[in-house]
Amino acid sequence: IQRIFKSGVIDEIKDPIPPSILENYSLPNLRTSLIWIHAPQKQTDATAARKRFAFEEVFFIQLRKNRDRAIWQNHASFKIEKDFEDLKDFISRFPFPLTSAQAKSIKSILSDFRRRHPMSRLLEGDVGSGKTAVAAGAAFAVINSRPDGKDFGNLQVAYMVPTEILAEQHFESFIKYFAYTGIQIGLITGSGCKKFPSKVNPLGWTDISRSQLLKWVANGEIPILIGTHTLIQKTVKFKHLALVIIDEQHRFGTAQRQKFREKEGTIPHLLSMTATPIPRTLALTVYGDLDLSLLDELPAGRKTPITEVVLPQNRNSVYEKVRAEIKSGRQAFIICPRIDEPDPDKELAVLAKSVKEEAKKLKKDIFPEFEIEIMHSKMRPAEKDRIMNDFKDGKTDILVSTSVVEVGVNVPNATVIIIEGAERFGLAQLHQLRGRVLRSSYQPYCYVFAETKSKKSVERLRSLQKAKNGFELAEYDLAQRGAGELYGRKQWGLSDLGMEALRNIKMVEAARNEAQKIVEGDPELRKHPQLKERINADEKIHFE
Repeated sequence: IQRIFKSGVIDEIKDPIPPSILENYSLPNLRTSLIWIHAPQKQTDATAARKRFAFEEVFFIQLRKNRDRAIWQNHASFKIEKDFEDLKDFISRFPFPLTSAQAKSIKSILSDFRRRHPMSRLLEGDVGSGKTAVAAGAAFAVINSRPDGKDFGNLQVAYMVPTEILAEQHFESFIKYFAYTGIQIGLITGSGCKKFPSKVNPLGWTDISRSQLLKWVANGEIPILIGTHTLIQKTVKFKHLALVIIDEQHRFGTAQRQKFREKEGTIPHLLSMTATPIPRTLALTVYGDLDLSLLDELPAGRKTPITEVVLPQNRNSVYEKVRAEIKSGRQAFIICPRIDEPDPDKELAVLAKSVKEEAKKLKKDIFPEFEIEIMHSKMRPAEKDRIMNDFKDGKTDILVSTSVVEVGVNVPNATVIIIEGAERFGLAQLHQLRGRVLRSSYQPYCYVFAETKSKKSVERLRSLQKAKNGFELAEYDLAQRGAGELYGRKQWGLSDLGMEALRNIKMVEAARNEAQKIVEGDPELRKHPQLKERINADEKIHFE
């Protein structure tokens, strides 16, 4: 290395980062950084060099993403001229006042709508922070707007969610939000189709045939269509699709999201939503493909859950706490990793608690006085709905289930959740499961049962206890697992320095701001030939 330095070759290397940026953030130039990282005279030299290379890596990823985004924004989208005042009457009918974070998010979305290019926004809300209300506000603005150049008809909204239970729940929520407007709302899932309002009962919905629903969506009579991935099938055609809302967006691949954008001539606006800021979502945000809105406040009256990591010897005391909660009128979830008991003859069988056996044991030995039901993914949708509705209606005290209840199921009276074999679930999944008991103003409890003796696993579970919200948990996940998981695979060639940078939010924001400034003034990088050359030379990074 010293021979290379002495040869003078490093004096010939051009620094791709503009001098103004280096100066702005007190970063050493490329020549100095190369010397300092290989032969530092003191610790601060090495640190400064690492900082520079970390910034460089993130800056060029940001630059590429922003340039791609600038090209994308040359596409036309629907211009929706609504402001917050136009939504005040609609919002005033909500059963709760908006948090300032919700109001700010709606205003950001309305601002995006007024531009001529497609919105790409990610709404990151912690569990129970009220994302659906923000989605309803955005939908209201869209369906009360006319197609370009017309004084009749309305624009349409597609709302896609990952499960049928969640689709039904959002359908019911939207009926409550929009009932007074008289507009039609459709639901399409693998199990069937529904429409609100019913001709027979203007306050209720009715089952309708798939062909009839698709006909009304295609001619624009149904402005809001809610559904599962069935929404992206070729048979589903919209007249004026202006907004696509995708809930729990990390469950849909990029290819699925893209289908909406390819189906229509004019590109619809895109609002992605997630309740758990997992690292991949964080990366999508950080890398500048999506604008970010954060819902970091819980609605008034919501309490922070009390979370305990419970080792085997402390089981019985937790059961007594659960008994006391149920006797006071509340309900409980108990989550198990398996549906059936493992086959003892199978060598690699996962030895974890099963829903069926655990429910029998709980009824016989621990909670004989309570009504216990089971639910799992192998049940028919109609059976799952019946069990869920019985639980919602208070007919069941304890629901023993697999993680099928993970996303969005809403039972305000359930305040306790026990998670068996918790080490088998990811942190994001555990946080989602805990969110099932954050639906009311009662004090929620989450008991994380660990079978493991591994210190590392217990420490990981304790982060669930320490983190105040999903955002903190995402940071912990990123710190523990590194950015290798950010693209969903490990082999994407981000250096250790790049991973380090992703843990430094200020550095990421600085790189993002600088990249945005350059692209805004010079989208094709004609005035920055060195930057353009470097981007073209870099190996392209793909998502998913």
